[in-house]
Amino acid sequence: MLKFIPILLALIYGYVMFRFSVWRTSRELNEKSTELADPKLKALTDRLAAALDLERIRVHIYEIDPVNGLAAPDGRIFITRGFYAKFQSGDVSGEEMASVIAHELGHVALGHSRRRMIDFSGQNALRTALAMVLSRFLPGIGVMIAGALTSLLTARLSRRDEYEADEYAAALLVKAGIGTDPQKSLFRKLEALTKSNSGAAPAWLMSHPKTDERIAAIEKLEGRWGS
Repeated sequence: MLKFIPILLALIYGYVMFRFSVWRTSRELNEKSTELADPKLKALTDRLAAALDLERIRVHIYEIDPVNGLAAPDGRIFITRGFYAKFQSGDVSGEEMASVIAHELGHVALGHSRRRMIDFSGQNALRTALAMVLSRFLPGIGVMIAGALTSLLTARLSRRDEYEADEYAAALLVKAGIGTDPQKSLFRKLEALTKSNSGAAPAWLMSHPKTDERIAAIEKLEGRWGS
C-alpha cells in the first residue's frame, strides 16, 4: 500500500492544481481584459460568425505586451494588447488578425482550451509522481529526468493541438470568404513578431510546429479541397 502513496499524492496534487489554475486564469483574464471594439476587425469577425451561423463573435483584449492569442477554458477568445498594437501599426493586417481569431475558435470548438488546463494539471501530477519514483533509484538526477520526459509529452500534445486548430481555422476562413493566404502570411511573420527584446523567441513558440510545416499542412488541405 505504501508504494502507491506517491501516486495518490500526485493525483491529489494534480486535482488541486487544476482547480487553482482555472480560478487563477479566470481571475487574471477578468481583471486584465476588455471587449475589443474595432470596426474593421468586427466586420471580419462578423464574417466568421456568419460562416458559423452565430450572431456574433466576441473578442477580448488581454492587457499584456507579448504577441499572442489565446482561448480561455470558458470559451472566450483573447488577443493580447501587444498583438493588437501590431495590427494598429500595420505590421499585421485585419485578415491576418482574423486568422488568429479563427485559430483560437478552433481551440474552443475542438475542446483544446479546457483539455489543456486539465493536461497542465495532469502533467504536473505526472512530473511529481515520476520525480518521486525516479529519485529513489537515481538520486540527484531523477527530478531532472522526470521534468524532461514530461516536457517532451507536453510539447507533443501542444503541436497536435496547433495542427488541428490550424485546420479548423483554414476551413473557417475559406467558408467566410477570407481564404488561407492571411493565415500563411502571418505564420511567416510570427517568429519576428514574437521575439523579445533579447532576440529570443518566447517559450510558447517553441512548443508550436515549425512555420514551414504548418504552411505545408494547410497547402495540403487546399490541394484536397481543390480536387
